[in-house]
Amino acid sequence: MNDPLLLTFNPGSSTVKIGLFRVTSGAAVRIGQGTIDFRQQPLRLHLNNNGETRDIPLISRVTDDLHDVLDETLGWFATHFPLDDLVSVGHRVVHGGDHFTGPVAIDDDTLAAITALVPLAPLHQPQSLRLIRAIRHLRPHLIQSASFDTAFHRTQTDLVRRFAIPRQLFDQGIKRYGFHGLSYQFIIGQLMQQFPRLAHSNVVAAHLGSGASLAAFDDGKSCDTSMGFSTLDGIPMSTRCGALDAGVVLHLLEQQRMSAAEIEDLLYTKSGLLGVSGLSADSRELLASRRPEAREALDLFAFRIAGEAARLATTLGGLDTLVFTAGIGEHQPEVRSAVCERLAWLGVELDRQLNAGNARVISSARSRVTVLVLPTDEEQIIANEAVAIHHREESTS
Repeated sequence: MNDPLLLTFNPGSSTVKIGLFRVTSGAAVRIGQGTIDFRQQPLRLHLNNNGETRDIPLISRVTDDLHDVLDETLGWFATHFPLDDLVSVGHRVVHGGDHFTGPVAIDDDTLAAITALVPLAPLHQPQSLRLIRAIRHLRPHLIQSASFDTAFHRTQTDLVRRFAIPRQLFDQGIKRYGFHGLSYQFIIGQLMQQFPRLAHSNVVAAHLGSGASLAAFDDGKSCDTSMGFSTLDGIPMSTRCGALDAGVVLHLLEQQRMSAAEIEDLLYTKSGLLGVSGLSADSRELLASRRPEAREALDLFAFRIAGEAARLATTLGGLDTLVFTAGIGEHQPEVRSAVCERLAWLGVELDRQLNAGNARVISSARSRVTVLVLPTDEEQIIANEAVAIHHREESTS
């Protein structure tokens, strides 16, 4: 009898990463993965099977329900893997609000609760819902689970989560939630395994990808983070603005006569590195450019990251460990160096050679703060939680 398989879906606003895992001795082991970028025309499935990659054209059209695209995608997976052994599907869901404090099995009630949170994450939440409903339609017998990006940050106090606005608005749910929780959960697990002493120190982690944030951990628990009510907050990102004076939004509404939809598009898709540089949202392209606008965008990026790291060190009462993760954090020494130079006053000092080589430990022997580069894996957390949910559902059925 073959080991059971499970799928994970990790959607962004315009892409979805798909992971395939074998469940062996109760543990989820990745055996394949794929990516679909819905901005590409024609649509393609980028499939990775044991290190062998293929770009597979998809003939299905993108529709609101994604039934055809997902059916075709599962068909391609079935040509490489025994999908008859598929028993469970795990989903990353960006927003869990105050309702969800951990992973859950998806039933009619939880689906309704996830749907009710769409106004809090209008670009990301609908993507998850489309995938959940498509699997319900195509493979209704499968157990589905939801893993929430906000759940990891529920250990934060109300003092940290509160905005200085009327109290009744906080009670209505207008508060700081924090995101990238699945990534931070994985990083804490890696610290526990590889650097157990550091895992219990004052840690700031910087998840630097196209979406970017920082979080502070005290004894492995989240106590503060840069993202707040929405995924716009905090540091500048590839196309998102980061922290912004609310007066700017009022000015755009009242003086520039922009609509809410136009402002949303501006702040989510036309700002950040792209907006400041006027060239690209990709930090790699900006690093290769000699244009002063490209340098200014990267300088602003590093300046805000360092400032946020210092703020989080204040929350912690000190800084012992700084972790860089995600695409930019793991692979771009120039960005890490620019951030750490601004944190020298906190005792941060890099070893240039180790940093250039993307080593695990990149701080110098003299540094008072240990600086690490740790790869993150959100899909592994989703898979681990899906396994737990599947076992629980089977034992109660």
